[in-house]
Amino acid sequence: MATAAAVMAGGRYAHAQGRIVAQTSAWRGATPEIHFVKSIDNTRLVKVADTERNREMLQFTCACVVLFVLALAYMWQHYSAIEYGYQIQAQKSERDRLLEVNRTLRLEEASLRDPERIDALARGMGMIAPQPGQVIQLDAPANEPSGAVLAQVSQAVVVPATQ
Repeated sequence: MATAAAVMAGGRYAHAQGRIVAQTSAWRGATPEIHFVKSIDNTRLVKVADTERNREMLQFTCACVVLFVLALAYMWQHYSAIEYGYQIQAQKSERDRLLEVNRTLRLEEASLRDPERIDALARGMGMIAPQPGQVIQLDAPANEPSGAVLAQVSQAVVVPATQ
């Protein structure tokens, strides 16, 4: 087995017989380093199966996987709880907004149902108050079914009875 040696001087290799000599940099001192090149052939080696080590590695891998799954489950639960908190807060603010809209609509409905306002609008359109007997309530008990009352129904304004 012949080996080639090189001497490194100032960044260049110089060949020497049987060894590699490298000159060290100035800060390491003036002592040269000597390296021998050996050719090793491991193709004939056969690896012996170590069942004890394989079992230990399998147990370690399983323990790491279980720990990883538990950590993921904890993180998933934690972040889900945070996300649910955000959703609950968003729904509370939406509920508050809808309650405010509902209150506004109730106030508007109350102002639109005001009898004085309706009377003023009706008088502005040229309407007058109904004459007595002109309005017949449909749910009221009719004690006397006379022909005069039925004749007035064709001209009457029909209003459902209030309870």
